Amino acid sequence: MTLSLPQRAAAPAPPPPSDDAALIEVSLTDPDRFAVLFDRYADEIHRYAARRLDDVTVADDVTAETFLVAFRKRARYDLNRPDARPWLYGIASKLISGHRRAETRRLKALTRQAPERAAGFEERSAERVTADGLRPALAAALAKLGSAERELLLLVAWAELSYEEAAQALDIPIGTVRSRLSRTRTKIRRSLESHT
Repeated sequence: MTLSLPQRAAAPAPPPPSDDAALIEVSLTDPDRFAVLFDRYADEIHRYAARRLDDVTVADDVTAETFLVAFRKRARYDLNRPDARPWLYGIASKLISGHRRAETRRLKALTRQAPERAAGFEERSAERVTADGLRPALAAALAKLGSAERELLLLVAWAELSYEEAAQALDIPIGTVRSRLSRTRTKIRRSLESHT
């Protein structure tokens, strides 16, 4: 007669660490835990890539590659930074830069589009300027920017990164972020004024 001991249920996985640095550190010994980082930020990175590239399929690829690169480089992550978003945006930005020529062509194509005619009186009112009416002029202004200026502006405007986060994402000093954004805003303002 053999006695069998009751089977113990596997211990549930511990909850993911609340800060990204701790999660990345845990993933060094338990790689499956890196998936939590993907779950936290993949949609956000995908939205940003889709807006930048205007192509969901390419955005899918950029998002997947962003996390693949992050996974491979996780051992070099600065664990003093609890938020991995700027790091991930930095990786995504470098990948998007490979698609810059297509982005510039798209912006130039938008420049050539005439704004749609407004349907009603309110929309035709000369006092009201709509975003649709400014789209070609804004696209032209963005197309004239250098790639570093455009990347920084869109990280702040579209990804809503703070100046500090944008500096981390692009690996540049915070002072450079401030001065580059100031110059970029001036360029865009002048370009838009010349179109009115």
